[in-house]
Amino acid sequence: MTNSALIRPAWTPATIALMVIGFMVFWPLGLAMLAYILWGDRLGDFKRDVNRATDGMFANCGRGRHRGYHARTGNVAFDDWRAKELERIEEERRKLDEMREQFDEYLRELRRAKDQDEFDRFMGERSKSTPAPTSKKKKDKGEGLLDD
Repeated sequence: MTNSALIRPAWTPATIALMVIGFMVFWPLGLAMLAYILWGDRLGDFKRDVNRATDGMFANCGRGRHRGYHARTGNVAFDDWRAKELERIEEERRKLDEMREQFDEYLRELRRAKDQDEFDRFMGERSKSTPAPTSKKKKDKGEGLLDD
C-alpha cells in the first residue's frame, strides 16, 4: 500500500512543519499533530472497531420516522415485497461485512509475513556480520592452561 498523500501519519517534511507550527501557535495543536504522526495509521483500525462495536446500538433510531421501514402502506403486496427486498439487502450487507473481515484478516497475515521476512533478513545479516566469539574464547582459555 503506497501513501502518496502530503499529510499522512509519517515523518514527512509537511507533517513536521505542521507539528512545529502547531506548537508555536497553540501547544495542544502541536501535540495533536505529534500524536497523528505517531499513531495515525491506527485510526482506520480504531474507527472500524468502534463501528463494529456500536453497529447494533443505534440501528433502529429514526428508521420508522425517516425512511418508513416500519410504517405500513396499507397495500399488503407492496409491504410484502418491501420486506423481502429489505431482507435481501440485509443479507447482501452481511455478505459484504464477511468479505471485509476476510480481507482484513488477509491484510493482517500479509503484514505479519512481511514483518517475519524482514526480521529473518535482519537476523541473517546480523549473524553474517558478527563472528561467533564463544568458540574463540574457548580455544584461548584452553591454550592458556597448557602454557602455564
